[in-house]
Amino acid sequence: MLRFIDRLEEWIIATLIGAATLLIFASVVHRFATGWSFLYPYARRIDLSWAQELCIFMFVWMAKFGAAYGVRTGIHVGVDVLVNRLADRPRRLLVLLSLLGGALFTGAVGVLGVNLVAKIYSTGQLSADMEVPMWIVYLAVPLGSFLMCFRFLQVAWTFWTTGEIPHRDHTHVAGIGAPEPAGSGQTRAAP
Repeated sequence: MLRFIDRLEEWIIATLIGAATLLIFASVVHRFATGWSFLYPYARRIDLSWAQELCIFMFVWMAKFGAAYGVRTGIHVGVDVLVNRLADRPRRLLVLLSLLGGALFTGAVGVLGVNLVAKIYSTGQLSADMEVPMWIVYLAVPLGSFLMCFRFLQVAWTFWTTGEIPHRDHTHVAGIGAPEPAGSGQTRAAP
């Protein structure tokens, strides 16, 4: 089940960023095409006035799910210089408290998000350009926040049981490695 949630999360993020990129590209091409006299009669028939609003909504959803992905993979920025200087036991306690604090915060944002969605649903508010119900747009807040809370709890459990926390080497580029000097006879540890 966790693998399914991982892949669904990645699929949602990739689909949203890909679709938003294509839509922005089409919108820019359309805008320039309306400025050319020979394309104007054709371009004016296409209405892309809703494109910007949809892109904003897609980026909001992508950001909320991307934040949960960041917790799972350890790509969020963290200042851990002082934490890493602590002895093992206080460091483990502080890291665990931080993860549980993140879970508490995102859980609270999720609960508040549910209340927000319920209030917006009761108003029947629609978006300006696309006229979609705004509660659908704001649904990203509780869904993304609860997923992020789950990811904090998942990382906290892994840290509690194994002492491992996800992290990324931001200097490493996948698929690119420095070749060993000829004749060194040494092997390098994988990053």
